Amino acid sequence: MYNYGFHVPLPAKNNIMPINSTIKIDVELDDNKIPDKIFWSASASSAEQAEAAKAMMLALWDGADKAALRIDLWTKDMMVDEMGDFFYQTLMGMADTFDKATHNHELMEEMKTFAKNFYQKFRATQLKENKAS
Repeated sequence: MYNYGFHVPLPAKNNIMPINSTIKIDVELDDNKIPDKIFWSASASSAEQAEAAKAMMLALWDGADKAALRIDLWTKDMMVDEMGDFFYQTLMGMADTFDKATHNHELMEEMKTFAKNFYQKFRATQLKENKAS
C-alpha cells in the first residue's frame, strides 16, 4: 500500500489563526502494482473513517521550477462511463477555480464550453460503442 500524506493549512478568517488539516490518501495495489483500492481521509473532516474513491487527480504547483506535478490514479473497477463523468466534473470544477483565482470570467466560460463539448462527444462515442456491441 502506498500512502500519500498532505498537510494543508486552511486560510485564516477574521484574523483567527489558521486550522491545519492533514489529508491522507492510501492506495492499495494488486500484484501487478495496479491500484486496487483508494481511500482518503482528512483530519478536519467529520467522517469517522476513510472514504473510498475509484479515482483521484492531484496537481501541485512547484513555484521554483514553474511546473505542475501530478498524480493521476484510478482503480481497475473504474468504469469508462464513470471516467467520462469524472473528467467532465473535474474540468467544470477547474473552470470555477480558475475564475475564482483570476476573475477571468471569459476564459472560465471557454473552459466550461470545452468541458460540455467534451462530455457530449464522450457520451455520443459511448452510445455508438454500446450499439455496436
